[in-house]
Amino acid sequence: MEIRTLRYFLAVAREENMSRAAEILHVTQPTLSKQLKSLEEELGKKLFTRHSFSIKLTDEGLLLRNRAEDLVRMADKIEQEFVSLDDISGGDLFLGLAESYQLRFLARSIKDFKQTYPNLHYHITSGDTEQIAEKLDKGLLDFLVLVEQPDTGKYEYIEFPQTDTWGLIIPASDPLAKKKAIRLDDLKDLPLFCSDQAWNGDIKNWAGSRISELKQEGSFRLAYNGSIFTREGLGYLLTYDHLIDTSEGSGLVFRPLSPKLENKIYIVWNRYQVFTPIAERFLEHIKKNFS
Repeated sequence: MEIRTLRYFLAVAREENMSRAAEILHVTQPTLSKQLKSLEEELGKKLFTRHSFSIKLTDEGLLLRNRAEDLVRMADKIEQEFVSLDDISGGDLFLGLAESYQLRFLARSIKDFKQTYPNLHYHITSGDTEQIAEKLDKGLLDFLVLVEQPDTGKYEYIEFPQTDTWGLIIPASDPLAKKKAIRLDDLKDLPLFCSDQAWNGDIKNWAGSRISELKQEGSFRLAYNGSIFTREGLGYLLTYDHLIDTSEGSGLVFRPLSPKLENKIYIVWNRYQVFTPIAERFLEHIKKNFS
C-alpha cells in the first residue's frame, strides 16, 4: 500500500466525486479509478459506493480514511523533518494545544524563538486531552499542552507559570450575575454546558457526592461555542477564566466557583522521543523561559 495511493483515496473521499478529485490531483480519471480499484483488491474490501453523480464511503472506507489520514500526516511529518535537518535557521514544530489563557506564555516563547530561527513554521492542533494525546503518542506531534497531571511513565513535562480558575459564564442580565462567586447550590437544576472531559473529571471531583444534583445540558469541546449558546439563554457555561470575552458590553460575566477550583497546565513530550534539531532547540528555549 503506497502513500500516493492513500492520498488518491483521501482526495476522492473528501470530494465525493471522481472527476473533481482527479482534477485536484492532476491525474486522469481512468488513472485514478484504476488506483482505487487496485486498493480495493489489495484490501479485499469495497471502499466506495458509487452513485450517478457522487461517491460515498462504505463502513470499511470510513475505517481506512481514519487510518490513512494519520499515515499521510506521518509521512508528511517525516519528510519535513528530514528537510529541516539541514536548515539551521528553522524547521517545523507540531503542537497540540488545550484551551487556556496561559497559552500566551507559549506564544511569547515562540515569538522570541523566531528571532533566532526566522524560518520556523509551527503547526497547531487544538482539542481536548483525548484528541491531542493520541496524536502525540502516534508521533504526529512534538509537544502537547495538557490541563491535567501528565502520566510520568509516558511523558516528561514542564509546568506553566500560573494556574487556570474554573467558573461560570452567565448572561449579564441573569440574577446569578450579581453573585461574587458560584456555589454548588447555585448550580442545582441549571442547564450546564461543559466538556465531557471536565464534567467527568474536574467538575465531578469538585462536586463530590453531589454531582448527581447537577445537570449537563450539553457538551462542548470548545468554550467559545458554549458561550454562544449561553448568550442565547440556553444554559450556563462551566469553563476557565479568560477564555471568553466578559468585558462590559459583551453580554456575559464570569463568576468563579466556590470553593475555588484551579488547574495547572503542562507542556508535555514523549519520554523517549527523538526530536528534530529545531524541536530540541525549542525545548531548551522553553525550559529557560518557563524557569
